[in-house]
Amino acid sequence: MTEISATQTSSNQPIKTSEIDPKFKYELVALSGSEKILRCFQCGTCTSDCPIARYSDSYRPRTLIHMATLGLKDRVLKSDTLWLCVACFTCTDRCPQDIEVASVIRVFRNLAVESGCIPQVFKDQIGSVLESGYAYKIPELRIKKRESQGLPPLPKGDAENVRKVLKGIKIVESIQNLKGEATNANRQ
Repeated sequence: MTEISATQTSSNQPIKTSEIDPKFKYELVALSGSEKILRCFQCGTCTSDCPIARYSDSYRPRTLIHMATLGLKDRVLKSDTLWLCVACFTCTDRCPQDIEVASVIRVFRNLAVESGCIPQVFKDQIGSVLESGYAYKIPELRIKKRESQGLPPLPKGDAENVRKVLKGIKIVESIQNLKGEATNANRQ
């Protein structure tokens, strides 16, 4: 929760001219999924129909798109709220300008990953998948509880096959590189 609050504060701060990248919107138009971003006239339909926006005071697809078209690249890519989208495509289905809002959010996320802006929770989860084949580490207490109740052991995760399947995915490679750097730093 504190990360989102920090993002809210930074998005409410005055915009400095040094933050503006006037070419950013044109970069977005050239990327698959965000070609129609300049059609947005800020009607707010994407936000008013978004199930996440109903329960979050910080997640606003409209605001993210507006910041992008203004050229606030760093604010968009460093926004923790960017990662709240569940890709239900309600925003895309309802957009009167036929903007694929969920795809635009996906493009933002991909750009964020390329620039190294990945929330820690995703780093941890991907790290766990790569190490064990499971989305999170199964606590020893749960394993013991299963045994005490006569339940069969959990199947072993196949981390090697998972790594093969995920090979070439940028976020996975970014996390592997970060883990490699951390391992090398710990050895020194």
